[in-house]
Amino acid sequence: MPKNEKKKQNWRDKYRFSVTNDITFEEVWRIRLTQYNAFLLITFLVFFIIGTTASLIAFTNLREFIPGYPDVTMRRNILLNAIRLDSLEKELSLRDKYFENLSSIIAGNQPMSALALRDTTRNYNSITFRTSPEDSAFRARVEKDNKYNLTLGSVASETVPSLAGLHFFPPVKGIVSGKFDPRSSHFGTDIVTKPKSPVEAALDGTVIFTGWTRETGFVIELQHSNNIVSVYKHNASLLRETGDLVRTGEAIAIVGDSGELYTSGPHLHFEIWYKGNPLDPEKHVTF
Repeated sequence: MPKNEKKKQNWRDKYRFSVTNDITFEEVWRIRLTQYNAFLLITFLVFFIIGTTASLIAFTNLREFIPGYPDVTMRRNILLNAIRLDSLEKELSLRDKYFENLSSIIAGNQPMSALALRDTTRNYNSITFRTSPEDSAFRARVEKDNKYNLTLGSVASETVPSLAGLHFFPPVKGIVSGKFDPRSSHFGTDIVTKPKSPVEAALDGTVIFTGWTRETGFVIELQHSNNIVSVYKHNASLLRETGDLVRTGEAIAIVGDSGELYTSGPHLHFEIWYKGNPLDPEKHVTF
């Protein structure tokens, strides 16, 4: 008999597996299989075990017992952290826009949020304005009706009193340790005084900014009449909040040395801005 036919015959040969009682030699259980059927049975059992295990891991909580797989609490914390991070990014974006607008206001420019965005998809140079006879007649009638209107005409420009006539209250009493020097970007005057001394408002005004920066620590800014802004930096703490109305000589902060830069001890950095330009505080205040 050829070897190939012998091999095929071996695959078709049936084998019996039985379980017998060792004492009575009674056959308890038996099964008859060929090698081919045994191979198919074993393959089916292997795939059934793999599929069952994968289903249990995918659709039940058994996957949480896998090392490194996040549990319910960890997934909830990850989701909450993602939401908080998104909110923090929005807050930082709003805060950056606020500082940009504040810098524009101090410099005498228009805030960025108030600028109208130009439509870049349209060619404005090709727009032509034509007047119709109806429009010309309407303009002539309006000009005739308002010819003797006393409410129209040139409006007198607002008179701004001279700064020399204003009395600036000294925010603190002490010794000037740093002079006003725009060339070195030092737009104010440093006054050394007793620690924990109150910082008082130089004029009546409104608090437009309170916050903390890495360079100058706790900062408070006041908006006064006649386009005047006063700035107080390196405070230990602030006593007023944004939007508060303050009177001249009213305490608004406590002297300190907050900030990681530009400070070497308790003092007040005081600035005066007029129409976006810095002024020398020593020419207007006696410390």
